[in-house]
This record gives sequence, C-alpha cells and structure tokens, in this order.
Amino acid sequence: MHLLYPVVACLLPLFFMMNGCGFSGNSIDQPSPFIMVKGSGWEEVHTIPFDSLIVTDPFILADEVTQTYYLTGSGGAMWKSRDLHSWEGPYRYMEIDTTSWMGPDPMIWAPGLHYYKGKYYCFVTFTNTAVVIEKIPERGDVLRRGTHILVAEKAEGPYRPMSESPYLPEEWSTLDGTFYVEEGVPYLVFSHDWMQQENGEIKYIRLAGDLSHTIGAATTLFTGSDGPWTREMQSIGELTFGMSLRGYVTDGPFLFRTETGRLGMLWSSWGVKRNAQGVAYSLSGRLTGAWEQLEQPLVAENAGHGMLFTTFDGKKLLALHSQSLAENPGPRRPMLLEVDISGSMLKIKGRYNP
Repeated sequence: MHLLYPVVACLLPLFFMMNGCGFSGNSIDQPSPFIMVKGSGWEEVHTIPFDSLIVTDPFILADEVTQTYYLTGSGGAMWKSRDLHSWEGPYRYMEIDTTSWMGPDPMIWAPGLHYYKGKYYCFVTFTNTAVVIEKIPERGDVLRRGTHILVAEKAEGPYRPMSESPYLPEEWSTLDGTFYVEEGVPYLVFSHDWMQQENGEIKYIRLAGDLSHTIGAATTLFTGSDGPWTREMQSIGELTFGMSLRGYVTDGPFLFRTETGRLGMLWSSWGVKRNAQGVAYSLSGRLTGAWEQLEQPLVAENAGHGMLFTTFDGKKLLALHSQSLAENPGPRRPMLLEVDISGSMLKIKGRYNP
C-alpha cells in the first residue's frame, strides 16, 4: 500500500483504464462526474485457483451476509470466492468523482473492506499523478496521495466516496489507511509516507461516527526506525523508482486483539531480506500506546502488508503478499498463514493452502 515499494512499479501500470457510468438523476446536458474505476488485470472475468493470483497488498473480507470472501489489492480489482480456493474476477467495485482531488485517472493502493453498523466501507489510497505537493531536493517530487473512505450497501459494491473533501492534510502524502474502533469510537490509522518524511510514521486520527470526516489532529504512534528489525533503505541497497533514497519505511498498519485482550498492530517495513512483516504491541492496551516493537519480524523473507481475518469455519488467517527473493522484479502473490492468537501474542502455526 501501500507504500511505493520498488517492485510495485514493475507490477502495476501507472494508470488504470476508466469506464463511464451514468445515473438516472442526471440530465443529458449534465453527465455525472462519477465513473467506475476499472481494476487492472484481465478484460474478462475468469475463475482461477488461489495460487495463480497476482495481488499486491491483499485484503480479504469474510462477509457473513453472503458467505463469500472478497479479495482486494492495489490496482483496484476485486476477486470473489466461496472456499478460498477458486477465485472469480477481476471485478470493478469503486466509483470516483473525476473532478475531485483524486483526478480523472488515479493510482489505487491498498484498499481494505470493513463492515460497520450495517454498511460496507472501503479504506483506500488514491494518488493523483498530475499534482505535485512538494519538491524535495535529491529526493524527487511528492505526488498528491491520500487515504480516503468509500461506502456501499453491499460487500461487492459499488463503493462511492462518502465525501469529496480530504480526510487528512492535503500537504501530506498519506497511505495505507485502516479502520479501528475502540470503546465505540472509530479511528483512521495510516502511514505518513517515508518518501516525504524520510523516517515514515504510523499515525491515527479520530473519525466522525458516520466515518464521513476526521475530527481533530493526527497523532504519531511510532516511526519506521523504531523497529529493531527494520533497515534503512540505502543501507540495504534498495532502489525506489530507480533512485537510492535514504529512509525507513512504514507500511500497512492493521490492528487486532489477542484472545487475552492484548492490542497488537501488524505493520511492514524493509529488513535484511527485503520486505518484512512486523508486529508491535500496545503497553497500555489502547491505541494511544506506548507501542513496543518485537525484536524480530513475524515474517522476514520478502513478504508483508499483512491483515487478519477469520474463515467461515473458524480459522484465523494472516493474509499478506509474498515475492520470491530470486525474482526481482517479479510478481507479488497473496499468501495465507494460519495463526494462533489464543495467548498474549500472535503466533504462526504454518502455511495455509486452500
């Protein structure tokens, strides 16, 4: 997410095709500015096995209403499955206003679907490649990128922005927003981009009860360099869009609680074996922290951007993307790991092959 990893540039096209979608409430002289974003991938719907999927920043919603799994990822495509083995797609599911800050042809990063109070919400990052918000010497142009929230009546969509106003400061490059509710109060947890900050930050901000806007100012929880296992990008020879840039990555926050009530956060950065999946735990049991970082990553070998979901038969799974170290660049594929959260820490039980 959705962080601009070096490999993402090789996996996703910079621009995604758009397809018009009219609404009956508009006259012929005033066409709707809303259009359906067409996800990257095949032109036609196919059914393929899980191990044939190519998805960056995978997120799986297990929808109890339809007894269907919905898989999303960077690029804007949706896949559907009843059993986690056979997946049908790609489908389009997001509508945006082409006249808004997102622009007519945005890049789409790390969408995640959440069910809340009878509706479905998509927390997603859009990048408007036509707008530069900051020029940083010897670092490059920072594009207009921000986390936004879309809403739908059904898990499959269509999802439309709740508001055209940004949720976060326009001069910030933000990404990988996720949803968290604590004592009935909803929050947006997100990354303030390392491309702009150099030392990336995980932050949070309160949301309105209907998720239509944010309230107050954002607060920093921790930075990329706080992780004992993280590595500075230049020190491990990583290139970002062909550039050698200093900095520590923060990517893909996802909140969870163990069965003992301990609050944890999945997040990703770069380690000695490229992309890595880390975990932090709140010492206070609350979102405000303080956050204690584990010494070693949960998954160390070129995998990350994880999230947790529960299958319809009760298994707790960690979904994340993975890439062979022998392939650089190469395709990122979703991977499932069965985990145990019955104690005070998240533990991996092993690979789950649907």
